[in-house]
Amino acid sequence: MSVVRERSAGGILLDGDRVLLIKTRNLKGEEVWTFPKGLVEPGETPERTALREVLEETGFEAEIVRPLGEVTYWFVRDGKRVKKTVHWFLMRPLRRVKDPDWEVEAVEWVPLEEAEKRLRYPSDRELLRRVREASGA
Repeated sequence: MSVVRERSAGGILLDGDRVLLIKTRNLKGEEVWTFPKGLVEPGETPERTALREVLEETGFEAEIVRPLGEVTYWFVRDGKRVKKTVHWFLMRPLRRVKDPDWEVEAVEWVPLEEAEKRLRYPSDRELLRRVREASGA
């Protein structure tokens, strides 16, 4: 089975004790709550990608507070193994300027305690743990 390598970037928007989650569908069509992220396009920095994806998927303009590190995971798509590395950034919302893109079913500010229960992926829960430690929440 061939291996495809992908680089993505995303943002975790924190507003006090609330975090912004998106509801979307995974490759199996299952509903998942997660954080906004997307592929780094040619010539784009991970920071620029993260800001663009947050705007596209949540409708919020944001600013980067600091990097949260990378997460790498594997999955299978179209019969190919994909090794994805995601660059994550802690962000502060500035203003909502548009509706989310079509691929997002819902956007919701969620208390940090509740967010941990909603998040589908262990890597997302680990990111939330990092955010909580960094913010003292």
